[in-house]
Amino acid sequence: MLKGNLAPEGCVVKRSAVAEEMLSHRGRARVFDGEEAALEAIYAGRIESGDVVVIRYEGPKGGPGMWEMLNPTSAIMGSGLGDSVALITDGRFSGATRGAAIGHVSPEAAVGGPIALVEDGDLIEINIPDHKIRLLVDENEIKNRKSRWMPRQQKLKNGYLKRYARSVTSGSTGAILE
Repeated sequence: MLKGNLAPEGCVVKRSAVAEEMLSHRGRARVFDGEEAALEAIYAGRIESGDVVVIRYEGPKGGPGMWEMLNPTSAIMGSGLGDSVALITDGRFSGATRGAAIGHVSPEAAVGGPIALVEDGDLIEINIPDHKIRLLVDENEIKNRKSRWMPRQQKLKNGYLKRYARSVTSGSTGAILE
């Protein structure tokens, strides 16, 4: 478990799957609102060594359903960037994920969690041995971004997933229905 101003309620990383050189990492954010946009950038070679890929709006409410991020992590590994690029998401990972893959960021972007406020180029610091994750942006700037943040319009108009998105709790509490 990691905590910090990027994940006040915590997030999860499988430490044993992280390369030694990535246990402590500071990199610039490459922000994507959804898995598909991130995959496009990875496959197009727009992700560079040292970057921190941020995939948001994939959490329990935003997905909805907390999508598994196997494709982006596989694409990062397949591009030869597994030892130099981190991935942070409010989505989830399977037990087979390798690399600096940090998921279940809570609170999620769909409810205005700090991951919704990250911008391209922001510095993010990950320190797995110390259980910390930080967005290295001035607190006043974070408050300013929060004041301008607007919830995204949910694509779902009706059905079970719409009801699920309306009733599901944070990943930090198990993403259960209230």
